[in-house]
Amino acid sequence: MLILVVAFAVSLVATLLAIRSARAFDYLRYDEDRGGPQRFHARPAARIGGLGIVAGVLAGVGVIWQLDAQIGRLGLILLACGIPAWLAGLAEDLTKDVSPRRRLFASGVSALLAVWLLDGVIVRTAIPGLDWVVSVPLGAAAVSVFVVTGVANAVNIIDGFNGLASMCGVLILLCLSYVAFQVGDLAVAWLALAGVGALFGFFIWNFPAGLIFLGDGGAYFLGFYIAELSILLLHRNPTVSPMFPLLLCIYPVFETVFSIYRRRFLRAMPPSMPDGIHLHSLIYRRVMRWAVGNRSAKALTRRNSMTSPYLWLLCMCAAIPSVLFWDNTAVLAMLIVLFGVSYVALYWRIVRFKSPRWLVFRR
Repeated sequence: MLILVVAFAVSLVATLLAIRSARAFDYLRYDEDRGGPQRFHARPAARIGGLGIVAGVLAGVGVIWQLDAQIGRLGLILLACGIPAWLAGLAEDLTKDVSPRRRLFASGVSALLAVWLLDGVIVRTAIPGLDWVVSVPLGAAAVSVFVVTGVANAVNIIDGFNGLASMCGVLILLCLSYVAFQVGDLAVAWLALAGVGALFGFFIWNFPAGLIFLGDGGAYFLGFYIAELSILLLHRNPTVSPMFPLLLCIYPVFETVFSIYRRRFLRAMPPSMPDGIHLHSLIYRRVMRWAVGNRSAKALTRRNSMTSPYLWLLCMCAAIPSVLFWDNTAVLAMLIVLFGVSYVALYWRIVRFKSPRWLVFRR
């Protein structure tokens, strides 16, 4: 509990300092581009929320060091490995001049560092054919880099509304911590709790007022952190099903895969081209009907924030069963398929202006 509290307190203060200091450097740190297809906020706000999160996790690792120096050392190495991904995203937040390819490359560098320094590799997948690939060291490293990069990008994709990515991150890390405690892996459990505390410290300022955003730096770091803790949990604990982290992270992962399919095959556009028809974007535009037409800053901010709970519920629909069946590969695999079918069905109903009545919120 001390780990979580310290990480929360440091993140809370560091994020507040980031908000205050951004006033002096608004030409660098304020997001003025609010006209793009994925811009849904009413006022410009600092995009450097990752600073507070990293500071909070670092403080949490400091507490862990006092409890167990070996686990603390592992945490510091993990943070060091995540620096390239975080800095690439932060550079994009500050300069708007770092391409998606460069950010993905930096995430891959972070993943490679984790492979080298932490032995953070995927050695089993429960997927026919892929298990043979990861049985070879080079194949395991390649798959691990691909997974970490993909999860980092997936978290960045769902980061569009106040509290969305951060609360999903909290849910995922809480589940990782719970399962890690179940199998006696204190390292993963404590590091996950440090992440939970740091995210809550950021969340206070982000939801519902939107005073600061996660930004690419925060999103890429969070994705890297979640992916690496998942890999370490699997690598260190054979009883944990490899399908557990996949179901746990299925919302951002499936959102990314479906977006690539939709852009490439349905709309004939480059997969990296941003658009405004992600599921969270559609919920904002077509489900939150009570705010349609009201363009005041207060109404837009409320509409933005009220979109996120819908996606928190979607994330929980995967997180809760993943915790219940964390060691049952067959059940987890069926739940992954069920999630995919449900997601697509819900998406097509909303995109065709046939949102389920129970989903539509009216004032």
